[in-house]
Amino acid sequence: MVREVTKAMARRGYDSRYAVRWFVGDAIDIGAGNDSLDSHRRHFPLLKSVRSWDLADGDAMLMEGIPDESYDVVHSSHCLEHLDDPYLGIQNWLRICRRGGHLILVVPDEDLYEQGVFPSTFNADHKWTFTINKNSSWSSNSINLFRLLDRFSDKVRVFKIELLDTNFRYDLGRMDQTWDYSSESAIEVILQRI
Repeated sequence: MVREVTKAMARRGYDSRYAVRWFVGDAIDIGAGNDSLDSHRRHFPLLKSVRSWDLADGDAMLMEGIPDESYDVVHSSHCLEHLDDPYLGIQNWLRICRRGGHLILVVPDEDLYEQGVFPSTFNADHKWTFTINKNSSWSSNSINLFRLLDRFSDKVRVFKIELLDTNFRYDLGRMDQTWDYSSESAIEVILQRI
């Protein structure tokens, strides 16, 4: 996957909710890598600060050292699939999010990204695949996002769950289409901590 946050900007720029509702206040970008949300701050004038968090900062699943309710925005693009326990990861990401703040997640869609093969042949570090809401999956490690979010229904309000298939070519054979710098093969989830 290449420059996923940058790709998302093409779509996020057309929806004012990102700039005036969701990316507001102090943010942490979990799994920022070399494509941090901070490099796109100019598009979000109400975003005061962005702290990038990556491997050198500690375990993204635990977020040790980050006090409860520290951030207005917890952003993570393509990190959850790398965690040993995504449920514990979400629990801690919500822990560090202030009440009224937003958790913005992007994960690969199992059918668009892994395309029927797991362990992933496109990223050997993926421990999980994700679907929005299928009754069954070809993947032994599939996580149904509706079921995952149901575990946190007392802590979040769901604003958005969207399949991201911008520039995805359904007519092509099996290949990683995220390497072309324009295709998305993912799911975006936007939650508000209550």
